[in-house]
Amino acid sequence: MQFGVPELEDLGDVDGKSVLLRADFNVPVRDGRITDDLRIRAALPTIEWLTSRGARVTACTHLGRPKGAPDPAFSVDPVRERLAELAPGVELLDNLRFNPGETANDPAFVQELIAGHDLYVNDAFGASHRAHASIVGPPQFLPSAAGRLLAREVEVLLGVREEPQRPFVAITGGAKVSDKLGVIRALLGTADSIVIGGGMCFTFFAAMGHPIGNSLCETDQIDTCKALLDEFGDRLHLPTDVVGLGPGGKIGDPSAGGEVQNLGRSLPDGWMGLDIGPGSAAEFGDVIAEARTILWNGPMGVFEDPRFEAGTRAVAEAVAESRGFSVIGGGDSAAAIAQFGLADQVDHISTGGGASLELIEQGDLPGLEALRGAVNA
Repeated sequence: MQFGVPELEDLGDVDGKSVLLRADFNVPVRDGRITDDLRIRAALPTIEWLTSRGARVTACTHLGRPKGAPDPAFSVDPVRERLAELAPGVELLDNLRFNPGETANDPAFVQELIAGHDLYVNDAFGASHRAHASIVGPPQFLPSAAGRLLAREVEVLLGVREEPQRPFVAITGGAKVSDKLGVIRALLGTADSIVIGGGMCFTFFAAMGHPIGNSLCETDQIDTCKALLDEFGDRLHLPTDVVGLGPGGKIGDPSAGGEVQNLGRSLPDGWMGLDIGPGSAAEFGDVIAEARTILWNGPMGVFEDPRFEAGTRAVAEAVAESRGFSVIGGGDSAAAIAQFGLADQVDHISTGGGASLELIEQGDLPGLEALRGAVNA
């Protein structure tokens, strides 16, 4: 039992038992075909542990965001076909979110899910920050455990949160300061340095008195950013230059025109900052090179547009080259590290962006709390 959460070994003899496995098979599907089956393959160690010991496994997952009713656009059929190839004999229920009882945590839907099952295993880290029926319901009625994936995520992320090797450098990016304020505050309690890039840096620039042109800015967060700078400015590393797109330009469409320039922290009217500049990338790289623990969540710019990928690429390369223990917090950061072909050069890539942020911020998740309170705990 790790962090108070029961693991597979705590289930005892599973031979002949029917196991309900909550997996996170929320994979990208295009034109009826899975474009990345990583999340399915990530569940195989848990499935193999159970089936090799004689258990019968029925998996369940959500896929996309259907509106509480069956929708062919969110059919799990492609997942079911791939799962049958990778783990023959494992059944897969229909998309959990076809039933409104899933997101509402309806007790009746919980009973429907657990009917006929002897045991429950949660291996859906990416959904464990949601108090949904399939996450928090079954442990109230069935002996339950964390699967291998969930247990590993908890081990890594809580280890980084509570006992990092130092220096500990956290890298945060993305569009909105408001999305990351909680985790920034939590990290300020443990990280030695916090690197800040992405669209969120412009709210900090505004708090410093710099004009930011048409860049993203949450005006209601300016005072908060100013307070953070006043108290923790020596530990916060902000860009000193940015790559901007001039008037008339369009993100993702170079043919639309618009000049691209390297700028300082002050942006002219009509310009939008969309990446950190080369000077900032080098400075951030120096900070990362000294780290013994690295946590990265959020890109440095709009890396999907080749004109604004250099900053995120530079940070990804610095993380990959670091001698420290590196953790990618899922979401866009995981997509970026994969896009740049560096996924095999980092120590841990989380399967849950929102879940990893919440675990770092709160130190717990509804899914973990439910397992700790399971009938066998």
